Amino acid sequence: YTFLSTLKYVMEACAMNNKPLIILDRPNPNGQYIDGPVLDMKFASFVGVIPIPIVHGMTLGELARMMNGEHWLQNGLQCNLTVIPCHDYKHSMKYSLPVIPSPNLPNDLAIALYPSLCLFEGTNVSIGRGTDMQFQIYGSPFLPVSGFEFIPMSNTGSANPPFQGQVCKGIDLSYLDIDSIRRQKKINLTYLLDAYKQFRNKDKFFLPTLYFDKLAGTDSLRKMIENGNDEQTIRASWLEGLEKFRKIRSNYLLYSD
Repeated sequence: YTFLSTLKYVMEACAMNNKPLIILDRPNPNGQYIDGPVLDMKFASFVGVIPIPIVHGMTLGELARMMNGEHWLQNGLQCNLTVIPCHDYKHSMKYSLPVIPSPNLPNDLAIALYPSLCLFEGTNVSIGRGTDMQFQIYGSPFLPVSGFEFIPMSNTGSANPPFQGQVCKGIDLSYLDIDSIRRQKKINLTYLLDAYKQFRNKDKFFLPTLYFDKLAGTDSLRKMIENGNDEQTIRASWLEGLEKFRKIRSNYLLYSD
């Protein structure tokens, strides 16, 4: 989530103003695995501010240590940082957030599916904003009849959801078991690849602003999808970046995997 981006700005402000920062660390509900492309800084934005993969398997306290240690703050600034760690925590633990991180992430299942569905935000496919099953379903008016459909409407989580008032045909994932999702320890690319293959007009699948590239942190994922590459080939393209990230990550961990 963009809490990390806010943390980076807070660290930079503290460093510029010579103020100490104390972080009371908290568990990461998706801390059990590492996956996805590593951010190419050419695509940096508020949704991706440092060169880490989509799923990094770290807490915000650990990421703060990494930003300091790797000189990723603006102009190489160093923050006077203290991280108060969690007791009796390790990354492999199941953890249910006591407060939802967003009105559109209403439960543990949505949070578990978020890494696999968030890239749809850069496409003409809805992930259920404007319903009560956000990030547990996906669909579009431009997908074929599938036996499941929903109609997004304005609600507290989304005043103007994509495809408001239109019938979206797609897939219901709300029946999935959270533990089975977590045991996979990977982003499920099947949803994205299947939707692209079935989309009525592939030229309209990705939003024209290429917001998808900012979400993915690279333009290579979009290009590989457009070129018809399979999941295995796409995953292989991530391996070198993930291996480098794992080595950097190991220097800043406060908890075991």
